[in-house]
Amino acid sequence: MAISDFLRSLISKDKIFYNLFEQVVKEIIEMAELLKKLSYESSLDEQAKLVSFLKEREKKNDEYVASLFNELSRNFITPFDREDIHSLATALDDISDNIYISAKKMLLYNVDPTLVEIQKMSELICDSAKQVSKAVMELKNMKNVRQMTDAIAIIKEIESQSDDVHDYAIAALYNNPQIDAKELMKKKEVFSKLESVSDKCEDAANVIESIMIKYA
Repeated sequence: MAISDFLRSLISKDKIFYNLFEQVVKEIIEMAELLKKLSYESSLDEQAKLVSFLKEREKKNDEYVASLFNELSRNFITPFDREDIHSLATALDDISDNIYISAKKMLLYNVDPTLVEIQKMSELICDSAKQVSKAVMELKNMKNVRQMTDAIAIIKEIESQSDDVHDYAIAALYNNPQIDAKELMKKKEVFSKLESVSDKCEDAANVIESIMIKYA
């Protein structure tokens, strides 16, 4: 194989990883938007449809992540450290999983998704997902380090805000003398699962930050 052909093959393999990561974050943004839409939907039938759409998107994202792992096992040369590719793919998969699980629990537990706490956390998840996407999209060339750094900082700030919303929501549940124990447990689990999405976004940001330190 000529040297030029060899170099082209390396570039092509790099594109596979970047393209898959870009597909994953695209799905995550769509899932976050569906979750936000769910939080403003009062119709039970429409809620069920949105959760079904989220399930489809989550399965699609699983396929992209599985492809990333397959490429990782097949290719000796990767665009950045293998462990970082694995960690980032896992973190992004966790975001997708937790978005879907949050919505699924609302439906199964019959928790009203239009609760103001759920709306606030869903909006924060949307904001964080967009910042994760910005940072991931810049991994391809790392020319806009400032943009990546800003996105990471915003993700961490959003995680802190999500913590506050979650804590106040849980406190309100415990301070409500009229809520029954089952209802408290159901809402608490939904709130905690929503908050975990922001945690997973921060996990992805931490991996990207680690990659930047090594290569930017």
